[in-house]
Amino acid sequence: MFDIGKDDRTPPPKCYFSHTVLPSYIDSKQPPTKRKPFSTIIAQPFSHTLDLILPGTELENLREKLGNSETLQYARVHMKLKELLEGEFFNEYIRTGNISMLSEGRPGIDNNFSLHEGVLRLELDRATYERCGLTGQPIRDHGRKHIKSRFAIELNLRLPSMVRGKKGFNRIVWAFENVLTQSLTWLFYDLRSPTDGSGPLAALAPHLHTVRPDLMHMEKVALPLFPTAFTEDDKDDAMDLLEWLQLVRLDSPRVRVDDSIDSVLCRYSPPELVRSGEDGPQTSTVELVKLRWRGFIPAGFATTIFSIAIRAVGDQWFAMSAESFDRRSYTVLKDQGHAITWDCE
Repeated sequence: MFDIGKDDRTPPPKCYFSHTVLPSYIDSKQPPTKRKPFSTIIAQPFSHTLDLILPGTELENLREKLGNSETLQYARVHMKLKELLEGEFFNEYIRTGNISMLSEGRPGIDNNFSLHEGVLRLELDRATYERCGLTGQPIRDHGRKHIKSRFAIELNLRLPSMVRGKKGFNRIVWAFENVLTQSLTWLFYDLRSPTDGSGPLAALAPHLHTVRPDLMHMEKVALPLFPTAFTEDDKDDAMDLLEWLQLVRLDSPRVRVDDSIDSVLCRYSPPELVRSGEDGPQTSTVELVKLRWRGFIPAGFATTIFSIAIRAVGDQWFAMSAESFDRRSYTVLKDQGHAITWDCE
């Protein structure tokens, strides 16, 4: 774990890193979701930006393997919470299907809602929470002053008890009909079938969004030789490597070999990391490409992209980063048969 900065008014940001050996074969349809880095990808249900960075020589092979998988389509709809529990929408999408949904609202400020793997999460202010009559847990505020108390309620809508007539389900319906009555804008993605506006979704007049990756070429990038392993004593090297990856994501001139900025203005230089068994710091010059998706990106889509990229690049390296709507992020660097994961919050 890294200790990044200190500020008494806000909780200190944290970044955890780990090193794992990847299985010799990974099925893109059934990846090992309980092992890192896949568990880290799955743990971030929604992202607004997904970046994939790799050597330019591997681009054509990757795009061939991706095929139609590189395109993402989701929908924007307007609906009330109670409509989630009604008719075909509830039966087809929630009880037997698998969808991801995210409502409008600023995280940590407004009342906002999300649905993932059948679990509906409500984040509410104290007044709304007390009126709902549902059981939840307080959201940690890390002792910050002038921060209003907030509560989180998680409802597993796939439980057998989630049917009309059951006491617990009736309490949820009452809260949605009498307290949480506002119509909201939602982002909707169906993980089992194309999100094309058909089925029960059609009754909500969905507005469809298609996301295709933007391609960026980066020439003359100073590429460090990545270590084959990290330990708890290598925090500085892990931090330097993460910093380099983030600057590459930004297409910063600081990572280019022909960068000529005055050292008075910027003292940054690319890290000189060494593979085990090699003498002296080494770097190389390469051409990199970046594929960027921006929109409503569920964890299932990110997992598919990562799994396909592993098969496409073989023993070559690539890095994938994702940023969520609540300011969490992760970065995974795959090199040969292992992966280094940074999980930041």
